[in-house]
Amino acid sequence: MDLASLREEYGRAGLDEGDLAPDPITMFEAWMRDAVDAQLYDPNAMVVSTVGADGAPSARLVLLKGLGPDGFVFYTNTHSRKGEELAGNPRCALLFPWHPLERQVRVDGVAERLPQEAVEAYFAVRPRGSQLGAWASPQSRVVTRDDLAEAYAAAEERYPDAVPVPDEWGGYVVRPDAVEFWQGRPGRMHDRLRYRRTDGSWAVERLAP
Repeated sequence: MDLASLREEYGRAGLDEGDLAPDPITMFEAWMRDAVDAQLYDPNAMVVSTVGADGAPSARLVLLKGLGPDGFVFYTNTHSRKGEELAGNPRCALLFPWHPLERQVRVDGVAERLPQEAVEAYFAVRPRGSQLGAWASPQSRVVTRDDLAEAYAAAEERYPDAVPVPDEWGGYVVRPDAVEFWQGRPGRMHDRLRYRRTDGSWAVERLAP
């Protein structure tokens, strides 16, 4: 396989300073609407990158499940690798890779645990299968498929009706310090505009591609 020859020339659009909204959350909402309207597969899928106590980074795909003035919201098992790493170092990075639109959004920020009432409200609207899976899976631990099947069956039997929130299941809001909007351009001269938080407001700067 000749990986070196695999390339695409970008040129759908450009991104000028005048195109930006006053703040990154409003701008992100506009780009998310574009991704949804374009019927991208899982447009709310994002890469969440964390760092462990040993300094080793790790990354995984997670679904964005909320957005507001405070930041970007997702839910997970807090005893998972990402949960344990965020407990030790709440600084993290998010990446939204919208390839068909020749766009990326990068977020640098700090993750904070959501209050229990927010976690319970979201858990209540999850599909029943996902609720049971939260009980069955000791996320990031070594298991066998049989272990998981038995745990899922036990959860089904234990909770024939409403499924409560597991103690270790929770949510985070990532409060952004910087948000970069990346638009592909011909000749790899991509547009990169970054909002950076400074003294309670947002400064915008252009980065070299």
